[in-house]
Amino acid sequence: MTRFALTLEFDGTPFMGLQRQPHGPSVQEAVERAVHAVTSEEATLHSSGRTDTGVHALAMRSHVDIEKPFDPFRLMEALNALLRPDPIAVIGCEIVPDDWHARFSCIGRAYEYRIINRRAPLTLDKDRAWQVPQPLDADAMHRAAQALVGRHDFTTFRSAHCQAASPVKTLDRLAVRRAGEEVLIEAEARSFLHHQVRSMVGCLALVGMGRWREEQVTEALAARDRQALGLNAPPSGLYFVRAVYP
Repeated sequence: MTRFALTLEFDGTPFMGLQRQPHGPSVQEAVERAVHAVTSEEATLHSSGRTDTGVHALAMRSHVDIEKPFDPFRLMEALNALLRPDPIAVIGCEIVPDDWHARFSCIGRAYEYRIINRRAPLTLDKDRAWQVPQPLDADAMHRAAQALVGRHDFTTFRSAHCQAASPVKTLDRLAVRRAGEEVLIEAEARSFLHHQVRSMVGCLALVGMGRWREEQVTEALAARDRQALGLNAPPSGLYFVRAVYP
C-alpha cells in the first residue's frame, strides 16, 4: 500500500463542498471516482481542510492509499484526464510516509477572501469573488481585524451547525489590503471553525462600508453570541490557499 499526497486546485461553484455529501456532488466524490477508474480500488480521499458549497481551493492537500504501484506523475496525469470536465485539477502528486496524514499532520491552514469593490457587474470573476459596490475603507478593516488575532472564544463567528468541540481558536494572522479594485483578506490559523472566515469577513466589510464602528468587531467578539454577528460573507470569494506541515 502506497500513500500518495495530492495537491488539488478546484472551483467550488458546482459542488456541495469538498466532503462527500448525500444530497449533491462533492470534490471528494469526484476524486475518489477518478481514483477508482484508474486503479479499480475503493480509496478514500482525506484532506487538510473542509470547504463549503461554492468555496474554492488553490492548493488543498489531500491523500489516498493505493495498493497498485504507480509513478506519481503518471497517477497525476491519469487522474486529471478522468476528472474532466469537473473543475478540479491535481497540480501535485508525491509519495509520502505511511504515517503522514493530510488532516492530522497539518499544523496550519491559510485562507484568502477576495472582494471586488466596484459598481460594474462581474464578468470574469462571477462566482469567484464577492462584489461590494459601496466604497470600502481597507485600512479601517485591517485595524478592526487585529482585535480578532490571538486566542479567543469565536462563538459569534461560528456557524450554528459547527461540530467543533470548542469555540476557542487561536487566529495567527488576519490582514486586509487593497490591490486596485480588490480588497483581499488573508487569514491564518492552525484550524478554523465552520464559517469563521466568512463571518469575520462579513463584519469587517461592515466596517469598511462605514456601517459599523471599528470597535464593534471587538464588541461582537466579546458578546460570544451568534446573534451579534453583523453579516456572513458569501462563499464565492473564499479560497483555501495552503496547508502547513512540519
